[in-house]
Amino acid sequence: MAISEQVQQRSDLIGTQVITRNTGKKLGVINQLWVDIDRREVVALGLRSTLITGEQRYLFLENVRQIGDVVLVDDDDAIEAVNPLNYSTLIGHEVITEAGEVLGKVRGFKFDTVSGEITALVIASLGLPLIPSQLISTYELPVEQIVSTGPDRIIVFEGTEDKMQQITVGVLERLGLGGAPWENEEEDYIPTRTPTSNQLGSGQRVAPYVPPATAAPARDRWDEEDEWETVPAGGRKTEEPKRAYAPPPGDQSEVKRWEDDLEKDAWDDRPEEEYKAPPLKLPERQKIAEYEREES
Repeated sequence: MAISEQVQQRSDLIGTQVITRNTGKKLGVINQLWVDIDRREVVALGLRSTLITGEQRYLFLENVRQIGDVVLVDDDDAIEAVNPLNYSTLIGHEVITEAGEVLGKVRGFKFDTVSGEITALVIASLGLPLIPSQLISTYELPVEQIVSTGPDRIIVFEGTEDKMQQITVGVLERLGLGGAPWENEEEDYIPTRTPTSNQLGSGQRVAPYVPPATAAPARDRWDEEDEWETVPAGGRKTEEPKRAYAPPPGDQSEVKRWEDDLEKDAWDDRPEEEYKAPPLKLPERQKIAEYEREES
């Protein structure tokens, strides 16, 4: 394939006509470039009758024979069926660092028109290629700084913003009203708010603070004149109230017997009188005569 410039930008091919070399037939206009994210290569070109109308068809980059003012292919057989779901356009992908700092969005890329290898990404604050680069600042990001890629996000090494090269200067940056996307991010400041219960209306006086009343502290020492009661080691004994017993009418002996029982110590097991055991009456031993042997 003869190439006038081997490395070109995506924007250089958008809108370029595709012509066959054998008949000079116009096959369409390139409206999209499809990229294999894992290999980081351009694999196919999308074309229609115009940029926005006509049937969407596809052309593999390997079928291209020459790229210049037009894209030349051999014949109509260069158009093949391609599943676009297997590839990505990279346009609008968010570029962030490993620390989570947003650097911008992809609006284009540079690639080798022979091998299809992508050499650099073009990023800006807005990932819209339709906005002219003269209006917004654009930057070139080397693909060597890419750590990983996903469906809609590209992660790069921390500190990549220092290695990017600025391509164009936007209008706002010329006027001093803007800068790089990663420099425009300001930390969100959340002011400290007073709870609703402590908020006061305008002109309302604050009541003086009155500390809550507390009980007087207990004495930690005693006077020598204080009288102290000696308590035995067993503890203070309390007298139990006597229970009244109502005997049948006319039976006073029973009342006296109960009163005597209440006055006694319930835990005293000693008998009132000394117990004397009765004498034992054992039978006297009697001698039993032995039987005499009979003589035969």
